Amino acid sequence: MAIQTTELIRTSRSWDGALLPDFPQGTPELRVLRLDFPVGAKTGWHHHTVVNYGIVQQGDLTIVCQDGTERTFREGEALVEVIGTVHRGENRGNKPVVLVMFYYSEPGQQITIQHPEL
Repeated sequence: MAIQTTELIRTSRSWDGALLPDFPQGTPELRVLRLDFPVGAKTGWHHHTVVNYGIVQQGDLTIVCQDGTERTFREGEALVEVIGTVHRGENRGNKPVVLVMFYYSEPGQQITIQHPEL
């Protein structure tokens, strides 16, 4: 049996079109996080300091930027997150969202900075 390979995304830009920053020097630290969003759940306002990307494994996730820009990522879709832009994730659908995210950083670097609610 043959193994099928499907490239989901290849880019040097985040979903809003901004160029990704250069990689840091030195040894990288890779992190993989699974985020489970119950129906109606929202993350707090935050921004990321590092390159991160992921796949929506279940449900539909809407990313809303503080300036009102938003995009909905559907089940099975890959996304490259915005960096340095304040945003939040929302589950506006009728089933839980499962999101798996991959982070590339320097060892011990804070990957997410929380912001006060607006």
